[in-house]
Amino acid sequence: MTQNNSIAKLAEQMRMTPQKLLEQLNAAGMRFDSADQTITSAEKAKLLSHLRAAHGGSEAKERRPISLKSGVGATGTVKTGAGRTGGAPVQVRVKRKIELPASSGGRMSVEDERADALRKLEESRRRNEEEQRSLLEKDRLAKEERERAQREAAEAAAAAEAARLETERRSAEAPAHPAAPAAADTPRREERPAAARPEAARPAGARRPDDRLHLRGDRDARQRRSAGPARGRNDSRGSKGRRPEQSRTGDARNAFQQPTAPIVREVAIGETISVAELAQKLALKGGEVVKALMKLGVMVTVTQTIDHDTAVLVTEELGHKAVAADASTVEDALMAHIAAGDQGEAQPRPPVVTIMGHVDHGKTSLLDYIRRTKVVSGEAGGITQHIGAYHVETERGVISFLDTPGHAAFSQMRARGAQLTDIVVLVVAADDGVKPQTKEAVQHAKSAKVPLIIAINKMDKADADPMRVKSELLAEEVVAEEFGGDTQFVEISAKQGTNIDALLDAISLQAEVLELKAVRDGRASGVVIESSLDKGRGPVATVLVHEGTLKRGDYLVCGVQYGRVRALTDENGQQVQEATPSIPVQVLGLSGVPDAGDDFVVVSDERLAKDVAQQRDAKRRESRLAKSSNRMEDILAQMGSADQQTLNLVVKADVQGSVQALRESLTALSTDAIRINVVGSGVGGITESDATLASTSKATIIGFNVRADASARRIIETNGVDLRYFSIIYDVIDQVKQVASGLLGMEIREEIIGIAEVRDVFRSSKFGAVAGCMVVEGAVKSSKPIRVLRDNTVVFEGELESLRRFKENVDEVKSGTECGIGVKAYNDVQPGDQIECFERIEIARTL
Repeated sequence: MTQNNSIAKLAEQMRMTPQKLLEQLNAAGMRFDSADQTITSAEKAKLLSHLRAAHGGSEAKERRPISLKSGVGATGTVKTGAGRTGGAPVQVRVKRKIELPASSGGRMSVEDERADALRKLEESRRRNEEEQRSLLEKDRLAKEERERAQREAAEAAAAAEAARLETERRSAEAPAHPAAPAAADTPRREERPAAARPEAARPAGARRPDDRLHLRGDRDARQRRSAGPARGRNDSRGSKGRRPEQSRTGDARNAFQQPTAPIVREVAIGETISVAELAQKLALKGGEVVKALMKLGVMVTVTQTIDHDTAVLVTEELGHKAVAADASTVEDALMAHIAAGDQGEAQPRPPVVTIMGHVDHGKTSLLDYIRRTKVVSGEAGGITQHIGAYHVETERGVISFLDTPGHAAFSQMRARGAQLTDIVVLVVAADDGVKPQTKEAVQHAKSAKVPLIIAINKMDKADADPMRVKSELLAEEVVAEEFGGDTQFVEISAKQGTNIDALLDAISLQAEVLELKAVRDGRASGVVIESSLDKGRGPVATVLVHEGTLKRGDYLVCGVQYGRVRALTDENGQQVQEATPSIPVQVLGLSGVPDAGDDFVVVSDERLAKDVAQQRDAKRRESRLAKSSNRMEDILAQMGSADQQTLNLVVKADVQGSVQALRESLTALSTDAIRINVVGSGVGGITESDATLASTSKATIIGFNVRADASARRIIETNGVDLRYFSIIYDVIDQVKQVASGLLGMEIREEIIGIAEVRDVFRSSKFGAVAGCMVVEGAVKSSKPIRVLRDNTVVFEGELESLRRFKENVDEVKSGTECGIGVKAYNDVQPGDQIECFERIEIARTL
């Protein structure tokens, strides 16, 4: 015992009563009166010495041996009375000595017993751990033995396969040398030189240890040759059905060996690949690849196409290695063809200038004054709705202009115009200042790294303030030269023609700084500015030439379209024979309508153009299919929630740029409540297929500057398809909003019109509980529903039974007025409650 405790606790540990322990302590010369007193370690030692002396023990004696006998079972021979002998169990006694501590006095204390039990438990745990480690070591050794056997089997199989291939190669080469012996590919034993034979170096009469085996093998071979091909398969077996030794080794060499390790294949994967093709490259069934894709959350069938990343993921999941496919296609042939073309020296070219700015700030009016024509009068609503490309002859040379739309829906058109241009002229109205589309045009010019020239228009108006424009553009980091910046500001009036020459001088100066050059000779290349489908002329593409000279009769590939140039026309509709760099022209003769922004290049023959266009079309189609929602999360997201509705649209427009702008603007109207889904779009008139698509998908047809033909009108009238014509993009967006709001239906809202506080409650045998109230907010009306609130929690909702003012029934009580309120079917109104009067209003949902 190393610490003090009470006598009662010590008695409990010694398994005796406290009274008996007190008697023993008193006998040992220690006076204790109560069992709650504390006993020290020294007193415990004194008590122990007294007890040893009382029982005749000696303190000098440290240990006392105790002998224990245990029986060990054995079997001995016992002679029975009948004379028979038999085995019977015999007990053999073994004497063991266990040393007990002398301090225990021959009897183990409770603490010693607990320590002994813990020791035994620790020994048992240690033995279990040793047994577990032994089992794990045995398992490891067995696993290593199995792996070693598998490696040896694989090496043996590989050696057998190599021997078989070598045998086949030798047999295939044998007919090519008719003079060589047919039996073997080495000289016969009798024909070898004496120095080469091992027997020459051996004493006469000596025999190699394996000569008997060789002789037997030669004898078996002679027997097989003499038997010829008529011998059956079972004839080569021995008397007991076993094959001879040499036959067994030959069969084992040529037999099929099952691979012991998984085969890892390298699979070449391009941008897209079909599931069936991937399964063929992996040497698996298509269903297994589909299952692996479904485990990854991709829902596809065997015939569908997946993208590169998904294919790599499933290939690695199946234990194989994915590598990038060789990109050597007809695109390489096209690039080599372009590089081989005859190119001349670079010469100065006209600048390409894009007019940008907010809607109705005078962009087209400025270009109209420069060209001396009335372009703006031809645009619906007086706004530009597609990129107009023109080149004009000025006193300072030829300048090509691109007029971009200013409406918010045509953001992509403005971005495309900034990418095509050399200089951006930003038109800002002096009386209106910087607007959202103005800021957007500045960002497009900066992202394209194109220099800016600011034209402050409408200086003829009385409220024109050019300093306001300059200060507002400072926030967009456009600093005028007079403020220490590098941006030219020109104050003009497009209506009166003021300072137009100064603006042209600024453009020419900026072009000289840029030192614009291009190669005039050689094959032409450029970009599509706009495209449309003309019913009489077919696909029409407005292109801007970057390099070379585009001529009539050239073969060109333009995006996924190709063709031969049948005609070239300028912006005035006049036929031209060629177009040089920086000159926009309209091209006729393409196989289809290209997308705005596609590059074009002239090639030498139509075959190459067709191959390139078809391969691009196939790649684009596969990419579109691969990007379609195959994952379960995307499918569920497309399905939408139960409360979300869908408005399907079919959009047809006159030019490709308008189609893109309408798709983006209408899709952006989608909300959590309704989704705008453009199921079909295209350039040109509304055809029978468009009407059929709208009928089957229950869609509304939007015709932007196009009309439906006779067959389409019949289907539209028969099936009741909603068809709407537009010429201004504002109207399209507004009407789609109205239609979508109609689909959303009505929304019921609650509006609180008054609150009354309960000051006291009066009980009446005639009226029941009447609450004396003060209207603190709004007005309480007898015809409206009410709620009773207690501690800002609704405890009752119903209606008023009575509303009184000086014992008179009234219809309404306004704020600051006392009244008596009787609540119908509720008699538990208490002072301090609030009575809330409200009304329900139906509101049409909007986007």
